[in-house]
Amino acid sequence: MLSLEQVRAIAHLARIEVAEAEEAALAAQLNGILAMVEQMQGVDTRGVEPMSHPQEVRQRMREDLVTEVDQRELFQSIAPQVEDGLYLVPQVIE
Repeated sequence: MLSLEQVRAIAHLARIEVAEAEEAALAAQLNGILAMVEQMQGVDTRGVEPMSHPQEVRQRMREDLVTEVDQRELFQSIAPQVEDGLYLVPQVIE
């Protein structure tokens, strides 16, 4: 059970301003959340397979088709420095 002092400390850490009139209501809400978490921790989950998503969904994949024209020669022709088909860049880390 969170005290009002703990609620003030949480609000300070979260950098939110809570009016004194709202502290008791906030404490009740936070205590409700913590009680729900405690109740959920008491559930026996042995034999339950972990899921990555709550629904059995599949990602639709598009066909892997080339849709762009090869413009490598054009791009390399306007690059400041190219050697053996590679872009040369200044060394920034020694």
